[in-house]
Amino acid sequence: MSNKKIGKLVIAYSGGLDTSYCAVSLSKEYDVHAVSVNTGGFTSEEIKNIESNAYKMGVSTYKNINAIATFYNKVVKYLIFGNVLKNSTYPLSVSAERIIQAIEIIEYAKSIDAEYIAHGSTGAGNDQVRFDMIFQTLAPNIKIITPIRDGSLTRQQEIDYLKAEGIDMPWEKSKYSVNKGLWGTSVGGVETLKSEKPLPSEAYPSQLKKEGEEKVTLTFENGEFIAFNGKENKPEVNIEKLNDIAAAYAIGRDIHVGDTIVGTKGRVGFEAAAALITVKAHHLLEKHTLTKWQLQHKEYLSSFYGMHLHEGQYLDPVMRDTEAFLQSSQKMVSGNVVVSLKPYHFSLDGIISDHDLMSSAFSTYGEENKAWSAEDAKGFIKILGNQNKIYRQVNNV
Repeated sequence: MSNKKIGKLVIAYSGGLDTSYCAVSLSKEYDVHAVSVNTGGFTSEEIKNIESNAYKMGVSTYKNINAIATFYNKVVKYLIFGNVLKNSTYPLSVSAERIIQAIEIIEYAKSIDAEYIAHGSTGAGNDQVRFDMIFQTLAPNIKIITPIRDGSLTRQQEIDYLKAEGIDMPWEKSKYSVNKGLWGTSVGGVETLKSEKPLPSEAYPSQLKKEGEEKVTLTFENGEFIAFNGKENKPEVNIEKLNDIAAAYAIGRDIHVGDTIVGTKGRVGFEAAAALITVKAHHLLEKHTLTKWQLQHKEYLSSFYGMHLHEGQYLDPVMRDTEAFLQSSQKMVSGNVVVSLKPYHFSLDGIISDHDLMSSAFSTYGEENKAWSAEDAKGFIKILGNQNKIYRQVNNV
C-alpha cells in the first residue's frame, strides 16, 4: 500500500481522545499531518508530550503553532475593550480560542497544499460550526472530514477502537474535560450535563493555596493592560502573570449557562481569574474616563461583538467595523486600577487616572456644584422634562 494513500490531510490535533481517534483512523487512508495551536496554557513539556503522542497515532508530521500573541492581538484585546462577559458571566474562553486555532490550522493546511482537513468535533456542539465556517470560508477547495460527527461515535467506541489498534492510554481515568488557554480554562464533567449539580472544588485545576489578602495594580494605556504591579510587559504576558498570582486564591470559578449555536442549552464550568479581573478592572477605569453615551453604546456593541464571536461569525466584515469602534473608544482609558485578591474572590479598590472625569473641580456628587448656579440647574431640569410634559398634555394622560 502506498504511503501517500489518498492525499495530504491536516488534522487539528489536541492529543485528546477524539483527535487521537481521528489521527489513527485517518492515517490508514490519508497522509496525515497533525497541527496543534497554542493559545496559552501549554507548557513546553506538555507540547512535547502532545508531539510524542501524535507520532504514536501514525501521523507523518506534527507541528505546534505558537499563537498566544496572535490570539491576544486579534481577539482578546477587543474582549477587554468591550468588557465582554457572555450572559454577564463567561469571558468566552474557549469560543474565542477556537476561532484563532481554526484560522491558524487552515492557513497551515494551505501552506503545505493539503487537499483535506479534519477535526474531532461531534455533531452536538459549537466547535463544529466554528471550525467548519472558518475552513470553508478561507479554503473552500479543501475538503472537511469529521469522523466523530459523521460516525456518531460514542466515547467508549473510540476507546475500544484505539485499544484494538494497540493504542492503550488512560482515557477512562479522565473524569473531567479541561481546556486551558490564555483567557481561561473550561471544565466539563458529568455534573455539567444536567442542570442541578455544581462542579466539585477538585474539578477545577487551581486549588486554594493562599489565605489573607493581596493587593495588585493593573496599569492600562489606551485600554491595553501594559503593566502589572508596576512592571511593563506585553499584555498577554501580564495576563499570564496576573493569572499565576490570582489562581493561588482559587479566583474566577463559575458555571456558564448559555445557548449553543445549534439551538440547545448547555452548561460549562470555567476558571478564568485573569480574564475576570482584567475585564472588571478595565470596566471600572472606563466608568471613570468615558462619557455616559460612550458607555451606553459600547455596552450593546460589545454584546453584539461577543455574541457574533461565539457564533463563529468572526470573519464577517461587521466584526472589523465593531473592532474599529472599540479601538477608538479607548483613547482616554489609561490609568492604574488597584485590586484586592482574597480566597475565591476579588474586589476593586479604585483607580488613578489623569483622565478621571470624577473631578472635584466641577462638583462633588450629592454635595456641591461649582460649575453652575441654582438657577442654571432649575432651567436645565425644566427643559429636560419638556417632552414628557408635552406628551402628557397632548394625549390627556
